[in-house]
Amino acid sequence: MTGFDIYRGRRILLTGHTGFKGSWLTLWLTELGAQVHGYSLAPVTEPNLFGEARVESVLASHTIGDVRNAATLTATMQRVKPEIVFHLAAQAIVRRSYREPRETWETNVLGTVNLLEAVRMTPGVRVCQVITSDKCYENPGQVCAFRETDAMGGHDPYSSSKGAAEIAVSAWRRSYFAAESTTSIASARAGNVIGGGDWAEDRLIPDCVRALMKGEPIPVRNPHAVRPWQHVLEPLAGYLTLAAAQWREPQTFADGLNFGPLPSGNLNVGKVADVVVKNWGSGRWQHTGNEADRDQLHEARFLKLDITKATTLLNWQPVFTAEEAIAETVQWYRQRHAAGTGFDAKAACLEQIQAYSRRAA
Repeated sequence: MTGFDIYRGRRILLTGHTGFKGSWLTLWLTELGAQVHGYSLAPVTEPNLFGEARVESVLASHTIGDVRNAATLTATMQRVKPEIVFHLAAQAIVRRSYREPRETWETNVLGTVNLLEAVRMTPGVRVCQVITSDKCYENPGQVCAFRETDAMGGHDPYSSSKGAAEIAVSAWRRSYFAAESTTSIASARAGNVIGGGDWAEDRLIPDCVRALMKGEPIPVRNPHAVRPWQHVLEPLAGYLTLAAAQWREPQTFADGLNFGPLPSGNLNVGKVADVVVKNWGSGRWQHTGNEADRDQLHEARFLKLDITKATTLLNWQPVFTAEEAIAETVQWYRQRHAAGTGFDAKAACLEQIQAYSRRAA
């Protein structure tokens, strides 16, 4: 893919490398020849992609640490001396944020500030990219796609923490990494990301797979909620494309960008469950939500991203339709389910990365 040769031999620090997206990004970067150093908490689910895909084996260094610990994060940054930083570490579950609002804000907001400060105190960092979320925007419920110029906000602790993280990134960029700086600070906002190896709680695809493997109905809380669904490799390709552009033109691409699907990728939850069942070959879903639950734990009914900026400035565009993204995801889980202990998760991920790269090219 265009510009990805810049990663060969680069020292990269990736926070959140033990997570679902972090594991996929680590595998892709090392395939590109990068020297990847990871900083993250231990995996929070069992099973987890980090362990199953043997991601630690490809790392230049693997540090278990919390982004809320500024001293440890800064010491790791200064030891690694990265040229490029990808910040993925986060508390990423909306419903968990209701149970743990303080932890969510400390991780997502203060953790981001700690990361930015560590970059500021480490000479040689040319590119820093903070990964936030499509939920960073103030969402009054209008039926339109969010643009990068829309207001930050959020109803729930998770969404508001991502909006606040974006405000922090903007403030640090303007205060410490302005026009004369050789360090480029950007943020990336992706939609609902799906793909093999995600076992998180309260996420549709993992919930689907767990139910299908047990032969049980898939629990669906809000079948009419519309989300921008995309395979994990789509936004990762966007992050890599943006970071390559930041490397070449640091201040031109020091900004926030959306990486979402094509308009056809905005599907309601019930439709996604239908496509999962079709590709699995059996099963069904049932509506488990109720009005009292929805009143207590707010979930936006409609969420779309406008990706015009990324497609225009970066020449990045999605490769998969939503149905193809779901099919690729289900295929990964079906292979795992069929192979049992003989499943090679690392090989399955690398095969999909290579196939995606060929198609994107």
